[in-house]
Amino acid sequence: MENITVKVNGVEISVPKGTTVLEAAHTAGFEIPTLCYMKEINEIGACRICVTEVNEGRGFRLVAGCVYPCSPNMEIVTNSPKVIESRKKTLELILSTHDRKCLSCVRSGNCELQKLCKDYGIDDATKYDGVNEHYEIDDSAAHMYRDNNKCILCRRCVAVCSKTQGIGVIGANERGFKTYIGSAFDMGLGETSCVSCGQCIAVCPVGAISEKDFTKDVMAAIADPEKTVIVQTAPAVRAGLGEAFGLPIGTNVEGKMAAALRRLGFDKVFDTDFAADLTIMEEANEFIERVTTGGTLPMITSCSPGWVKFCEHYYPDLLDHLSTCKSPQQMFGATAKTYWAEKMGLDPKNIVMVSIMPCTAKKFEIGRPDQSAAGVPDVDFALTTRELGRMIERAGINFLGLPDEKFDDPLGISTGAGVIFGATGGVMEAALRTAYNTLTGDNLIDIPEVRGTDAIKEATYKVGDLDVKVIVTSGLSNARKVLDDIRAGKCDAQFIEVMACPGGCVNGGGQPQVPMGIRYFVDIRAERAKVLYNLDKEMPLRQSHENPAIKKVYEEFFEKPGSHKAHEVLHTSYVKRKVNEV
Repeated sequence: MENITVKVNGVEISVPKGTTVLEAAHTAGFEIPTLCYMKEINEIGACRICVTEVNEGRGFRLVAGCVYPCSPNMEIVTNSPKVIESRKKTLELILSTHDRKCLSCVRSGNCELQKLCKDYGIDDATKYDGVNEHYEIDDSAAHMYRDNNKCILCRRCVAVCSKTQGIGVIGANERGFKTYIGSAFDMGLGETSCVSCGQCIAVCPVGAISEKDFTKDVMAAIADPEKTVIVQTAPAVRAGLGEAFGLPIGTNVEGKMAAALRRLGFDKVFDTDFAADLTIMEEANEFIERVTTGGTLPMITSCSPGWVKFCEHYYPDLLDHLSTCKSPQQMFGATAKTYWAEKMGLDPKNIVMVSIMPCTAKKFEIGRPDQSAAGVPDVDFALTTRELGRMIERAGINFLGLPDEKFDDPLGISTGAGVIFGATGGVMEAALRTAYNTLTGDNLIDIPEVRGTDAIKEATYKVGDLDVKVIVTSGLSNARKVLDDIRAGKCDAQFIEVMACPGGCVNGGGQPQVPMGIRYFVDIRAERAKVLYNLDKEMPLRQSHENPAIKKVYEEFFEKPGSHKAHEVLHTSYVKRKVNEV
């Protein structure tokens, strides 16, 4: 590729032809602020926060640095008085239509607009105040709300919903000053075929959209002496929670997380990884059964509730391909309120099951039909990683000063196969480990072909007498390509893993928000996934069927994978939904 020479604030550098001004500045060690820009999916140059002065031989002029390409010998100035004044004026105009209730905003202290206003010395008394539209908050969805009074029309949410997830249930309505982001025909988000993935929340720079917060309800349950309140934490939470307390992306805080949960008052602190191992036992058994008895193939994983709802809305004709296994969250709740409740002599009605998840779709999942093995909901509250972070801060717990503690037994025991569930390809790798051992008696542990953040990964493995072709994909626009091939009869795979969020649960819609300026240049999916694969590598047991707690629960309760009892408690059914129908 041809390189060109440019100067950034007097620093001469060489960059590939086609590099944007923003990218060149980063290479030279200078960061240009943005609000609307998302590399490859929202390159619209609309917010004008990124304006930068450039000279291409005709004098300096302002351009949108996020989309403007460098030319040979270009001079770039990122912080001149003219640039700073332009950005300040833009910020003041944005604030003129923004509901500036920063003290009570969920994003206060972690808001990209707030930070820019601080950096550029913008106070609350904007000189452009005038008549503003007022919008009712849309809280019709199970997992989130939308407050258009705080929206800055950056369109990041629109881009990620349409292009990354291939759904497009939100967009710009009206024109000019009356423009707002909403659904077609002003439907509430809960009336659309939104799949609750929360990727729009993950990229929103302000507090216009966020998950519904149930932390007060959980704390009220903890304070109720009649209730036994237990908590489970998903694999990806330990790889993201530290970011809420200023730790680097990719920091493992498993031990501190367990300690914090005890100090919040939970009666038992368990690990969803246990249920991930349980899911593998059921899923691997189901896959082997389908292969050997002529069942519906390819079989597709069912751990991601956003993916499941996507399939129900957009591919209801392919629901027979879904594994009937509940997700690990739901399996855990079902096991806790049947097997564990029986062992502890507790009435399931008095057990409050709380899950800490990287996923906003889990809030929808807990209310799905056929998710109440003990006659009560398997899970009562699903909180995001962000909600847990807020609970810890509100309780005055010094998270960084906590000692490392372990999960409680027996539902806190897990294997390496359970922990990698949080990364794309992890479910497939865990299932292959157990299926391979079951059919051959040998071990297949590290499976690099299904790891990494590529959009669609394919591989074929010799498992006994079978050639098993697998596909792993994440991000629903990628899933759509795979499902279209199945519909067209072009897919020859036997086993497929789909995760709704790009990169898997580590990049879930409930994880700590990362400013877009960092997301441009750091693959947060890969950094968080490293935590899980490193944990897997260090664990003494790395296959789900080796888990002693799993062996015990089958001996004492479920009998064997795929048993009648297991199907009653651990398996579920699906709903054929129309597009734009709940």
